[in-house]
Amino acid sequence: MIDKKNLWFLTLFSLVLVLSVYYVTMPNELLVTNNGNVETTTNNNDDKNEISVSITESDIISALKVEDENDTLEEINTLKETLTNTEESVDKKNEAYDKIKELNETSGKEENLENMLKEKYKYDVFVKIDGDQVRVVIGTKDHSTELANEIMRLVQEQFDNKMYISVQFQA
Repeated sequence: MIDKKNLWFLTLFSLVLVLSVYYVTMPNELLVTNNGNVETTTNNNDDKNEISVSITESDIISALKVEDENDTLEEINTLKETLTNTEESVDKKNEAYDKIKELNETSGKEENLENMLKEKYKYDVFVKIDGDQVRVVIGTKDHSTELANEIMRLVQEQFDNKMYISVQFQA
C-alpha cells in the first residue's frame, strides 16, 4: 500500500521530471531574451560571441534607483536585526528604531520630490537625500543652467532648513 509520504515523493518527482524534459526540449530562441538593449553578433571565424550593450538615460536612472533601494533595504535589515536581538540594550534598540523611522521618512521625501519633478519637467529623475545634501540626477541631454536653478529652487522650497542641492544631467 502507498502511504502519504511515498505519494508526495512520486508526485513531486514526476513534476520535476516533466519540467526538466520540457526545459531540455525547449528551443534555444526562447531561452535568450533580447530587449533591444543587447545586440549579439557571431563571428564565423571564432566560436565566441561578442556582446555589445547600449545604455539609455532611463537605464542609468533606474540603476541609481535600484542601487539606492538595495542600500536602504540592507541598512533597514541590519537595524531590524538589532531590534530583534534580545541581548541589545534598550538604548540601542531605540536608536535603531529611530534610524528606521528616519530612513522611511527620507525615502518618502525622495519619492515625493521625484514625482513632483517628473510631473513638472517630464524627465526621468533620481533624488537622493543625505543629511543636508540633496542630489538630483535628471535624465536629459539638455544641460541648462536655468533648468538647474529652477530645480534647485523647487527642491529647496520643500525643506525648512538650508539644503545643499546638486543637479546632474545624464546624457
